[in-house]
Amino acid sequence: MRVFHGWKMAFAAAGLQLIQAMMLYQAFGAYVAVLATEMGWSKTSLSVGAAMLAMEAALLGPAIGWFLDRFGAKGIIKTGISLFGLGFICLSQIETLTGFYVSIIICALGMSMFGYFPLNVAVIQWFEKKRARALSVVGLGFAVGGLFVPLIAGSIEMFGWRTTALCSGIISIIIGYPLATLFRRRPEDFGEVVDGIHSQAQAQSNGSATATTPEPSFTIGQALRTKAFWLLATGHAIALVVVMTVNTHAINHMRISMGYTITQASLFIMVMTGSQVAGVLLGGYLGDKFDKRLVAASCMLLHAGALFVLTYATHTLELLFFALGHGLAWGTRGPFMQAIRADYFGRKSIGMILGISASIAAIGQTVGPLIAGYLGDVTGDYQLGFTAISGIAVIGALAFWFARRPQQPNT
Repeated sequence: MRVFHGWKMAFAAAGLQLIQAMMLYQAFGAYVAVLATEMGWSKTSLSVGAAMLAMEAALLGPAIGWFLDRFGAKGIIKTGISLFGLGFICLSQIETLTGFYVSIIICALGMSMFGYFPLNVAVIQWFEKKRARALSVVGLGFAVGGLFVPLIAGSIEMFGWRTTALCSGIISIIIGYPLATLFRRRPEDFGEVVDGIHSQAQAQSNGSATATTPEPSFTIGQALRTKAFWLLATGHAIALVVVMTVNTHAINHMRISMGYTITQASLFIMVMTGSQVAGVLLGGYLGDKFDKRLVAASCMLLHAGALFVLTYATHTLELLFFALGHGLAWGTRGPFMQAIRADYFGRKSIGMILGISASIAAIGQTVGPLIAGYLGDVTGDYQLGFTAISGIAVIGALAFWFARRPQQPNT
């Protein structure tokens, strides 16, 4: 039986997401902890590096979105994985804080070009009724990648961070580039149709309502004039405040507050990621059955509670609650962020819609680590910064709660 190419793309995207998460996104905290000790750089200085991972998305999001809408994803994804690997190779050679920033900028540029945003845009073009499940497959790769964080942390402690960074760059290119070649623009351009449904009878057997319920078709201007666009962007940005803060500072927090080694602390990140995997699988089911905005709002409350518990944890059981709760919230909510926008606004201008959304969301990725890092330097620990961000997460829950589906625009 012939496999629908959309699923091939979804699994290729999952593989690319696994590379990002394993090598950098969820492993960044391990580099922060060891560089703070070995190089003597401050929490704030290292937080700037984390902010740079998001700044590229903020600057390039609309341009990448425009390119994706007109030319498809393959070229930009291939370029991105190459730059990502090059950034790691540069990281392995640095001697100064400036060199660290330059290597992170190269990694961030690459990650913007083959990250969740362009990968999701590519996959969205091939799915409608099965969109939540397809994007959950993509998110599953990112979640599974976090399971390898202890491997990266162990490599850093055993072989050194320079060798680990060099090998990460080379492996990323060797594995990632062939995956990037699998991407195609739209199913209609290759004799296929959305969801792989080729007949009305098949559509009915799959419960498709395409014939009676046309897909929304918003232009970028029409989408920007809806409340839903801005509420979703706000909720997503706040979610990334929490996620990036945890990815950047959680390992260092456990090292400082509880005396854990980098490898020991990374084990809780592995547990968190295992819970994230479960969340992704759960989200794929929930996204096709329930209102995505309400599920996302519930996840934000779980984010807030998990971070608060991490902040004041004194026992292993509390760290386990944080890891399980934060991972479940992240995994369940993550794939919804793109799926709900495609549900609300359709595929017509989805590249630009997600591109501008990514720019707004990147603000959250930028300010979260900076807030926690700066307050950590001022107070000597992360309690004040983490507590403030936990409170901000509740505002994110409200944003998702009120982000109701907009009316189809008049054409």
